[in-house]
Amino acid sequence: MKKLLLILLITSISLSAQTGKAFDINKKIGRGVNIIGYDPIWKNFEQGRFKEAYFTKIKEAGFNSVRINLHAFSFMDKTTNQLSDSWFSTLDWAVNNALKNNLIVILDMHNFGDMGNAPEENLPKLKSFWDQVSDHFQNYPDEVIFELLNEPFGKLTDELWNKYIIELLPIVRRNNPDRILIIGPGFWNNIYHLDSLSLPKDDKNIIVTVHYYLPMEFTHQGASWTPDFKDLKNIPWGTPQELNKVRDDFALVNQWAIKNNRPIYLGEFGALENAQMNYRVKYIDFITRNAEKYKWSWGYWQFDSDFVLYFVDKDEWNLPILNALIPKKE
Repeated sequence: MKKLLLILLITSISLSAQTGKAFDINKKIGRGVNIIGYDPIWKNFEQGRFKEAYFTKIKEAGFNSVRINLHAFSFMDKTTNQLSDSWFSTLDWAVNNALKNNLIVILDMHNFGDMGNAPEENLPKLKSFWDQVSDHFQNYPDEVIFELLNEPFGKLTDELWNKYIIELLPIVRRNNPDRILIIGPGFWNNIYHLDSLSLPKDDKNIIVTVHYYLPMEFTHQGASWTPDFKDLKNIPWGTPQELNKVRDDFALVNQWAIKNNRPIYLGEFGALENAQMNYRVKYIDFITRNAEKYKWSWGYWQFDSDFVLYFVDKDEWNLPILNALIPKKE
């Protein structure tokens, strides 16, 4: 008991001492949701599933931020790596409508598959992306945040990712010296790879992101894209051991955050709709409340498509999931 009280006291003191722009912005990010990553809106605006009214719905439901998942490489000129005007037009529409609804905007570079499979081949595209995007949004307010790359993995090892961070930062900082950036560790933004993440100590305008889908057997049961889990079904969640696993994992992240004086953004988490709803609700509620206990911001995966939070075809919220994320009693 004395040991637990000591840990809680140290945590409380450390959290109260965390100040600075990155911590202030992270507080504003608060509760968020990932949007329009796999929406046809990028190829044809008129065919988009995500509508302008949804920004207002997201805000009114109690969310503070949106993480826009950008698969930009396919919209680049194959010779010059220049992004198309139509792509920027759609992005401007999304960013401006989010800001109009007082939502923090995270621009998430989401071509992680390309970077993980062929990092050296695609590094020029990644650099060109940030050269263009950082220039385009240089005069936007602090409420627009840049996330350098979603989930580095595969051939983009921890060591190589640290090298790329050092190469990317000057590109962004040239026109955005004080803008908040989000950067996460390798191996899919894995919490156990935080110790391998190397960030410049003199750049304090960085929020560190991690993703959490453990246990994968539960959160990804029936996922067609994962051979290990596609045939799983009726997997429950919520034993005392599973609850303690989350507590231990989050405490580990919190210890790293305190030691390194970095705010934490839980950029992705969720449970696929193949899981039984009562277990999904319990999982999502437990994840979010424990993240908030440590003053982390978070972004649920995702608004539409799989892990669905909003039924676009019915034009209504998936209420059990919404209420797990943002309890009605508040």
